[in-house]
Amino acid sequence: MTRRVAITGIGAVTPLGVGVDALIDRWSAGEAAIEDGLARCSDYDPKEHLSVKAARRADRFTQLSLVACGEALAQAGWDEGEPPVDPERTGCVMGTGIGGIETIETQLAVLHERGADAVSPLAVPMMMSNAAAGVVAMRHDLKGPCYGTVSACAAGAHAIGTGLRMVQHGDAEACLVGGAEAGITPLAQAAFEGMGATSPSGISRPFDARRDGFIMGEAGAALVLETEEAARERGAEILGYVIGYGATADAHHLTAPEPKGDGAARAIELCLADAEIGPDGLDWVNAHGTSTPLNDRSETEALKRALGDERAHELPVSSLKSAIGHTLGAAGAVEAVATVLALQRGVAPPTIGWEERDETCDLDYVPGDARPLPGNGRPLRAISNSFGFGGHNAVLALEAP
Repeated sequence: MTRRVAITGIGAVTPLGVGVDALIDRWSAGEAAIEDGLARCSDYDPKEHLSVKAARRADRFTQLSLVACGEALAQAGWDEGEPPVDPERTGCVMGTGIGGIETIETQLAVLHERGADAVSPLAVPMMMSNAAAGVVAMRHDLKGPCYGTVSACAAGAHAIGTGLRMVQHGDAEACLVGGAEAGITPLAQAAFEGMGATSPSGISRPFDARRDGFIMGEAGAALVLETEEAARERGAEILGYVIGYGATADAHHLTAPEPKGDGAARAIELCLADAEIGPDGLDWVNAHGTSTPLNDRSETEALKRALGDERAHELPVSSLKSAIGHTLGAAGAVEAVATVLALQRGVAPPTIGWEERDETCDLDYVPGDARPLPGNGRPLRAISNSFGFGGHNAVLALEAP
């Protein structure tokens, strides 16, 4: 028998601010944190959250992960004396798409300008994609299964799905999961611009007819997962549940989604089957919604195929990327945290900037203002979609407490 998995802590550092309250408050209010075509975590100052030594020894993506994980663990009660769960039975899985690219670029410049002897001995541990998981585990003495997931924009969702399975099947009693990315660097910006993926207009407006590419963002987010039984036994506040997970591959193209949304639709279907609910058991969709012409169109098709045309048109569909841009490997984790918060508050935040309908994107994208989610005698539920370069698809089903 698989165990029901509760969420007892969440944390986030996003362009909307440091902490989960800033994330949901500002998104629900229709505020976007995009300036000059980029979405930076401008309110984050390493000196306010980390020691000088800790900040110096960690790439920015690891720093964002450390702060988000610290908030999540504190909320779950990990900072009050003895840990509530045996550290040897506590896992840690962190997702990223690129890892320490800032370190790679700066140290390569040092190599070219000053020679090999000047390259920092910290370069390798800082640029490793698994650094966030390793550093977080060391910081909090988490000695269970520990590793990173690296699957582009689906990495954060894959990390959560992996942690879900660990706890469900007893590989761990609890798992700290999430994702982080800090990829706003000269090389990454030039590369994404060169392939035509980012927005020339500097505007993120998912599903709008005028969309022209994504906005690069950065973020870190984390969730603490543990069995419902253990959470209730120790008196922890349950913030919500992860009730389903589905993952597939397009096997179509390294960067373009399958046009009819086949792989994405199968991931949604697998997620709902895993959650043992049908389309009528959902109340909201937190879309991947990148603001690129191909992704938004294929995701719309996927929702229709997986949920049925009628139900897909009935459900509100929001994109957080309209407020914070595309945080790449962190996106799945940030959006899962935002989904937990939205379900708690019973609201579907808006897709900011959506004004002009595209005939190929014809669902209800919650334009304008946030909208209350109607109660129906059961806890509210939503899916959170993540679809990444490489054809990686990951979908999570979440439920309010």
